[in-house]
Amino acid sequence: MPLTADVAAQQVQERLRSLHRLIYDIETERTRNEQCIDSILRAEKATESSSSADDSSSSSHQQMQLKSLYKAGLTAAEQEERVLRAALSRIYEIRSIKNERRIQARHAGNKETIGCGALMKMLLSAAQTLPLHVGRVGERAPPLCGAVPADPGHIARPGDAVAALVRVSEKEENWILAEVVSWLPAQGKYEVDDIDEEQKNRHVLSKRRVVALPLMRAEPRTDEPALFPKGALVMALYPQTTCFYRAVVNRLPATHADPYEVLFEDSSYADGYSPAERVAQRYVIAIKEGKGRGT
Repeated sequence: MPLTADVAAQQVQERLRSLHRLIYDIETERTRNEQCIDSILRAEKATESSSSADDSSSSSHQQMQLKSLYKAGLTAAEQEERVLRAALSRIYEIRSIKNERRIQARHAGNKETIGCGALMKMLLSAAQTLPLHVGRVGERAPPLCGAVPADPGHIARPGDAVAALVRVSEKEENWILAEVVSWLPAQGKYEVDDIDEEQKNRHVLSKRRVVALPLMRAEPRTDEPALFPKGALVMALYPQTTCFYRAVVNRLPATHADPYEVLFEDSSYADGYSPAERVAQRYVIAIKEGKGRGT
């Protein structure tokens, strides 16, 4: 059932109210955590003093107290994590509702043409606000997080961003940034729109000509295996364009907000590579073998 504008607005407002309450809860839990840490630091200092004074009975009591404080601190940290994850869930729900409404508006023909400059800003914003995977200890990054490929049976949803191999002339094919319109199961093909609305092109492509873009960013400090290693051959969105080209990873992101540094293949340079360019995680994907400039 289509999501009407009124229903969507109501759902967004409900989640915003919930998010507002959760933000206050986060502050409460953070204050509680800070108090726990202060108590632990004081207890550790007292335990060290007792040990130095050879007061075994006092030292034993201080150690028991310290152990109790550690447990309380762990409980407080876990509660803060739960509240933070609940807040993130509300944010992702709001994003999902707004995206659904955008897709419905497009299908209804309410499609506003976006200029090149505005499009580039929109693509940058989409990369910067892509959800960040915050895994638990020992948890591996899921499919489509950073460099982690999609599951073999993955079907991209309407509105998902993809790289699509399209024919631009009789002898040339390019990997372009596109948006999924629909999956046609009877044909085993995708219907996609060129993200550059000035082109006004819609393509029907086989699954092998479509590569899903990451749905989440990887956190380099906790999920480094979910990033492409230095020297990896990839496809990356060339800055200020909507086309993917072959490149080599020169430097990994240091934080979740940082882009990759890549060297694009370019025969006009002596070493065969262009100067380093910065490309967001969202727009760096595994190389796809086949024909076309992007490969």
